[in-house]
Amino acid sequence: MNIAHLGRRTLLFIASVLFIVYVLAPIGWLVSSSFQSEAEITSVPPHWVPHAPTMDNFNAIFKAKENVVTYETRKEGDTATGGFIPSTAKNLLPSMWNSFIVAIAVVILNLLVSVPAAYAMAKIRFIGRSTSIYFMLTTRVIPDIALVVPFFLFVQKLGLLDNLLSLIITYLAITVPFSIFILLGYFESLPDELDKAARVDGCSRFQTLTLVFLPLALPSLVAVVLFTFLTSWNEFLLALMFTQTPASQTMPIVVASFTSDFTISFSFINAAGVLAIIPPVIIAIMFERYIVSGLTAGAVKG
Repeated sequence: MNIAHLGRRTLLFIASVLFIVYVLAPIGWLVSSSFQSEAEITSVPPHWVPHAPTMDNFNAIFKAKENVVTYETRKEGDTATGGFIPSTAKNLLPSMWNSFIVAIAVVILNLLVSVPAAYAMAKIRFIGRSTSIYFMLTTRVIPDIALVVPFFLFVQKLGLLDNLLSLIITYLAITVPFSIFILLGYFESLPDELDKAARVDGCSRFQTLTLVFLPLALPSLVAVVLFTFLTSWNEFLLALMFTQTPASQTMPIVVASFTSDFTISFSFINAAGVLAIIPPVIIAIMFERYIVSGLTAGAVKG
């Protein structure tokens, strides 16, 4: 091994370590600070390992409904003691349930729409096929902020303001085009002979899709599920516009409300953040081996 090759490998290793630290450091601090008191979090210099780990932050989340928060208790609350609870803390767990319902509904409906659409565009030759593909992709060029007003007027006309259905409908409009794009590339990478052979054997289009292509498209389906779930779970702007009461608010809205009180408890917010990242992390770990292959499917042909 010559010196130049060794130098390149050393630089690559150092760059990889720096990138990993850059990506994981915020997550590490989030987890570490969720087990610290407010005094520890605000200490100078800060420390990554809690000197006196505590579960008080998580206990406060699960016991928030039992604590009556009034003007006086909020005003007198001292975040340094670790006992301060935001007035909206009781809404956190219900909002996480709302986020879970919306995310699961969007995932299921997204697959029901995008899978047949991607299969049709990939394996059925029809007039306007290329135009429909390009038109679908152009919808993702438009930033979400530009769609807020049209979406709001649409949801208002349907009478779905402050309703979880408003989020499900709008999230589908955001996720379906990209999901079709991912699946389209994968279906196009599969030989056309598979489709023709299934048709010769007497399979209908639906049977060809479900019995032949779907089992082969598992990595791509997992990538779509993960993308759709994360988009729905983390979305903030549309949820802020369409929900006004705790009955329909999702987790990002409630967590954001923790900073609008008399003071801010960083330890409490970080504990809520740890709970918020648990479902996505579990899904990513479960399907990790399919994610990269699913996202890169169809990128290389021939």
